[in-house]
Amino acid sequence: MIIAPSILSMDFSSMESQLNQVKEGGAAWLHFDVMDGHFVRNLTFGPDLLKGVRKLSDLVMDVHIMVEDPAYFAPVFMDAGADGITFHIEACKDLDEVRSILAMIRSKNKRAGISLRPQTPIESLYPILDECDMVLIMSVNPGFGGQAFIEDSLKRIAELRDEIQRRGLSVLIEVDGGINKTTGKACQDAGADVLVAGSYVFKNDIPEAIRSLM
Repeated sequence: MIIAPSILSMDFSSMESQLNQVKEGGAAWLHFDVMDGHFVRNLTFGPDLLKGVRKLSDLVMDVHIMVEDPAYFAPVFMDAGADGITFHIEACKDLDEVRSILAMIRSKNKRAGISLRPQTPIESLYPILDECDMVLIMSVNPGFGGQAFIEDSLKRIAELRDEIQRRGLSVLIEVDGGINKTTGKACQDAGADVLVAGSYVFKNDIPEAIRSLM
């Protein structure tokens, strides 16, 4: 199980200390929630913060762009140090655009991921599943941290895991939203590979919270 603490909940006044605690806890990734104030009604991080964190940490930089123009922003954050870019299928006009962005990300030797809002049918990404390295299932409505886990997400994870296995693919399943020790275990049992956790990690003892998710 890969744990990706979300810096959306980090205390930036003690960023270096908290990054050290994240590594001490055994997390392999750091998760960046990039929001443009248009695709979702919140505004978060730009590429300069990613550049700064990249200087302080050697963890995998997992960047989720919740933006209206993923084709523009994906290269911006790859240049800033992202190891993987996940963008929303709902931000694209059709599957051809999705394919084009996935191919562009993979051409830079970065992990290419696609994400879905909770209301978007999981089957909508099946035609491009073999072109993804990862699928991010949102278990809350994207935009703000600290929301409660949507239980129906477990069914979506299980259905996606079945489809991946049926087709013999190696696509990772990442889950983000309302993750704690209980919901994290349920996601793992349903077939998740990567857990994103913000409030649960950074509002508690950081190393212990991370270890509890493993």
